Amino acid sequence: MGENELEVRHSKLNMASYGSGSLAREFIAMAFTATVFFYYEAVVGLEVWVIFVATFLFALYNMVNDPLIGYLTNRPFKFTKKYGRRFPWLLLGGIPLCASYIIVFMPPVTDPTSGAFFLFAWMLITMCLFDTFHSLFFVNFMALFPEKHRSNKERRIASGIYIPIGVIGVALGALVPPLIFKYPGTAAPDVVLQSFIVQGVVIALISLIFMLLAIPGFREDKDLVEQYLVTYERNPERESFFKSLVIALKQKSFVVFMVMYTMYYCLIVMMQNSLNYEVGYVIDQVPGITVNLMATLIFASFLVGVIVSSPFWVKYSQKVNNNKKIMLISAIGLGIFDLPLLFFTNYWVVVAVLFIWGIFLGGFWVMIFPVMSDVIDESVAITGRREEGVYSGFSQFFARIGLIAQTITFAIVHTLTGFIEGGVPSVQPASALVGIQIHLGLIPAIFIFIGAFIFWKCYDLTPEKIQATQVKLGELGLK
Repeated sequence: MGENELEVRHSKLNMASYGSGSLAREFIAMAFTATVFFYYEAVVGLEVWVIFVATFLFALYNMVNDPLIGYLTNRPFKFTKKYGRRFPWLLLGGIPLCASYIIVFMPPVTDPTSGAFFLFAWMLITMCLFDTFHSLFFVNFMALFPEKHRSNKERRIASGIYIPIGVIGVALGALVPPLIFKYPGTAAPDVVLQSFIVQGVVIALISLIFMLLAIPGFREDKDLVEQYLVTYERNPERESFFKSLVIALKQKSFVVFMVMYTMYYCLIVMMQNSLNYEVGYVIDQVPGITVNLMATLIFASFLVGVIVSSPFWVKYSQKVNNNKKIMLISAIGLGIFDLPLLFFTNYWVVVAVLFIWGIFLGGFWVMIFPVMSDVIDESVAITGRREEGVYSGFSQFFARIGLIAQTITFAIVHTLTGFIEGGVPSVQPASALVGIQIHLGLIPAIFIFIGAFIFWKCYDLTPEKIQATQVKLGELGLK
């Protein structure tokens, strides 16, 4: 094992501060993903295909926005030497991101049929504004990880620290909104609408607090910034945006990882959006427990699974030293334990299944950044350039396919099964409840199994190949 393999440059406290940024982002992103579609269909009453068009256009914007921001910010500016490559962009994206969340839930008060165009425009514009700040933050957040943590050992340690912290953000993003907003049928319609604005303000303030706590972890090492500037000055010419994309698509490991990441994202977005429908319409009610508390506990179940399993996955990954194997085991487990949700409606059974599902989700989350870092390291060894921001942006480009898959799945399933927009549980036909279980327990499993199969067959970054890449980076002076 080489000297660099043993090198750990940063304290665990600094890694935890970086993780606070993950908490802030995961918190607000989880709240956004799990709430917006449900809000506009079940609460506002906007027709599902109108929501699909708005979300589809949003996803297209998202697909262009992420890689473009990654490309534009992946070069030195006048402030780079003093403030770093990523730090200014993290602040410029992260702080406004918190405020932009609120206005998504403040559409004009109008009839959802006659005023559909105004609701559509508000939904589309505010989501795009939210995503602009999110992309500016998250693309640079992802790019900072391999830049800051250079050895495999430090990457696994850092991942093991910030993943549980990020999971707390996911947990809060899943648990807090249902504690504040009211489900349709539990209060007067105007009270339900106002409750979503209140949750928007609360989510924004909590996210801002943790974003500020992340500032120490976002700061970059001066020597690595200076090393980057020296490398850039030796070769200041940049490939065009489209040529950079072509170069990335020629890298087999990147393409295969993007397929896996996209299929995973389809699973995650679909399940996050489905759970509010599952709680509000499908799951058997438990005497003495409110719908809001049921929602809180059901989101908590899989997140507890993530938290308790993350230390195991970190230790196991260090022992096995095979990132591909860990990611593959986790992906297969996610698919297997999603399938029971197609059949069960007993609340406590669903909670137990989601807890086990969360254990495998913990493994996948622990591996995302190390595997992505392996892919980026290979690209650096091939091209001689550090293009972390470009690759991070491209990764989000492909992830947005998951958002499109979720919205078109919901639109088709809800249309075919007769889901009534804005309808309380008592008026929904039995077929609509079956449709919810299909887009919770069957379709996501199909996506992740496809991703796992392709990853197993085609991903070629073995431990030996990764070690050879590390040696080459050292020879090129790019470690």
